[in-house]
Amino acid sequence: MKSSLKTRFIALLAATATLTAAAVLSPLPAQAQDTLTVFAAASMKNALDDVNKAFTEKEKVKVTASYAASSALIKQIEAGAPADVFISADLDWMKYGIEKKAIKPGSDFQLLGNRLVLIAPKDSKTNEVKIAPGFDIVGAAGGGRIATGDVRAVPVGKYAKAALEKLGVWDKAESHMAMAENVRAALALVGRGEAPLGIVYETDAKVDSNVKIVAAFPQESYPPVIYPAGSTVNAKPDAEKYLAFLRSDTAKAILERYGFTFLAKPGVKGS
Repeated sequence: MKSSLKTRFIALLAATATLTAAAVLSPLPAQAQDTLTVFAAASMKNALDDVNKAFTEKEKVKVTASYAASSALIKQIEAGAPADVFISADLDWMKYGIEKKAIKPGSDFQLLGNRLVLIAPKDSKTNEVKIAPGFDIVGAAGGGRIATGDVRAVPVGKYAKAALEKLGVWDKAESHMAMAENVRAALALVGRGEAPLGIVYETDAKVDSNVKIVAAFPQESYPPVIYPAGSTVNAKPDAEKYLAFLRSDTAKAILERYGFTFLAKPGVKGS
């Protein structure tokens, strides 16, 4: 009897040890391992949310996205924020990230293009503005504010200032500019009727039912709006899969549906 109990006790200890070892040696669940953090320009939110969902369904890798002005995001990455991928709304901030050794050299590529438009609240009496050299943008705004991103750093603001300078109206418009922290904040100012006009990207105007496009800026009046994407120097290995997915036909279809111009070529990296 004692021998039988002793045998069963030893067997139980052995089984417990086996289970414990298995628990220690087993890998963590995929959900805990496979997560990517993407820092992307605010103007990409709606489209990139759909792209991220499609990527997760295909690769079983969760994506957490943070949207803000490109200038703010790259400064956060430079300061050590745990991002894997950066998508900027202009080439300058991607270049800055590479120079500051925050973005992996050679990982970047031109992903998308966009256009600059003039918007008004949906119920505004202003339905069309003719944009040409010397046009009266202040008069079109009724002397009110013209919303856009901060012209000193936020890409949409930089493009807006370049366009107004090229058209010869910046000096008159400057004191009327309402400079927001990012393009979506500028969009909201117009959507709420707090600014009678705004300068944003075409894709932003298309996703907000509270605004309407009253004019498109001539493309020769501002530098091409280009969105580069790249991985950070501390990116997880799955960042390569993500960047490849951004160049895929699936991502292309989603991004074009939101009005972006797709610039990426499959497998091509480096700016």
